[in-house]
Amino acid sequence: MSDSAVPPTPPVPLAALLAREDLALRQIAGPTDPDIVIHWAHTSEMADPYPYLLGGELLLTAGVHIPEAAGSGTYFDDYVSRIVAARGAALGFGVAPVHDTVPRALVAACEAYELPLVEVPPQTTFSGVARAVWQLMAQARHAELRRVTEAQQSLAAAASRQDPVPSVLRQLAQRVGGRAVLYGTDGAEVAFAGRELGPGVSGALAELAAIVRPVEGSGATPTPAPSSATDTVDGTHLAAYALGAEQRFVLGVAASRREPGDHTIASVAAVLLSLLTGEHQSGTGAARSSALVRLLLGAAPEDVAPLLGGKRWVVVHACPDGPAAPDAVGASALGAALGSALVDMDGDVVRVLVPADREPAPQPGWACGASSAVGPQEWATGDTQAARALARARATRTPLVRHSERLGLAGLIPPAEAEAHARTLLDPIATNPALPETLRTWLSLHGSWDRTAVALSVHRNTVRQRVARCAALLGMDVDDPDVRMELWFALRHK
Repeated sequence: MSDSAVPPTPPVPLAALLAREDLALRQIAGPTDPDIVIHWAHTSEMADPYPYLLGGELLLTAGVHIPEAAGSGTYFDDYVSRIVAARGAALGFGVAPVHDTVPRALVAACEAYELPLVEVPPQTTFSGVARAVWQLMAQARHAELRRVTEAQQSLAAAASRQDPVPSVLRQLAQRVGGRAVLYGTDGAEVAFAGRELGPGVSGALAELAAIVRPVEGSGATPTPAPSSATDTVDGTHLAAYALGAEQRFVLGVAASRREPGDHTIASVAAVLLSLLTGEHQSGTGAARSSALVRLLLGAAPEDVAPLLGGKRWVVVHACPDGPAAPDAVGASALGAALGSALVDMDGDVVRVLVPADREPAPQPGWACGASSAVGPQEWATGDTQAARALARARATRTPLVRHSERLGLAGLIPPAEAEAHARTLLDPIATNPALPETLRTWLSLHGSWDRTAVALSVHRNTVRQRVARCAALLGMDVDDPDVRMELWFALRHK
């Protein structure tokens, strides 16, 4: 699963930390709002902790920095105001070994600046408090991940029912505890589920949906719009998601609370609804089916391409950054992000045929290789270019590698002669496909054993053995730059 599909670590309510009997913490000043949360614990004895805070911390101090005459001046006001300015969530003061009690002036300052002040007893270490924070975070994250997983499963099951769109909306509304609305291409509510919204909130959600709905321009391609948007109206959290790059359906979600995993759950529902509503676009699904049938019946690619809406195309190969193989939902989401519904999942690689006027961009969580723009009769060439670009992207850990179209010296030699020379030169290693492929990858990565091993998913010793075998069969010194140049030329025209 990509990072964007994983909910962030939920913050910890301060009240949950105070409830830990083993810590014996006690709040002695500041607001006691149950919604006060902390994102991490940080220990500092600096008189001005502002430069070292990110916001949301429980700042722990033993008061080492406090001067003896601090109570008679503005020291505590200045200290607390800087914590508040840095958006610190709370202050924990350790009693002992420096101070026997929490200074009264510090208590007064925390009350004045509305900063929760927690007394840490002598028997409780700061590391114990920090550990408790991380334990509570781990528990909350585990619970949130379980909630998201269960929601994904229930949404997928809903999408397989006889009434998939209403079923998905009902599940989504139930999981986020609010309302889910599907807006049509004209902005009207096509389907909805969940609790009713007030007129003001309902209108605000419709307006938010209009922001992410692609606006048709003068050409056939809609004007780009944000893929999602959020807002809060009358205490209700709103979110809108565009369903695909070409579609004008929009998913709207409204809920009284916004949990860390809600965005992930809604995004899964948006992908499913995008797939379910995709065939409703005028002629799009029918044209793709017609193109497929014609190809199967022997039509030439250049005769079929007009049905798909483009003359020039870019082939994109992609694979997830992590060890997990892609699934159908993830592959469809990748295609939607690249602006194409022409998606094929082949093992651990997803292939997408993208119209050339939509420049492929790096996609979070994916390694991508893109071909040059090719016509339908060159789709196979583009597929090969994209595969090589992906191998280079994986080896160099680059999010997106594009095939270079720059004309080099190879363009000066007639293709037929180049191919004949390549066949003759590489004939000794042609019987074992792994050898020329390893040699090609190794040369493309400037002779790097490690990066070649990563690109081919083999051990570096295997790479060494294969390259040595190539050198022996060809009778050539692969360390010679001239030899490498000749081999690279031949491999490109093989």
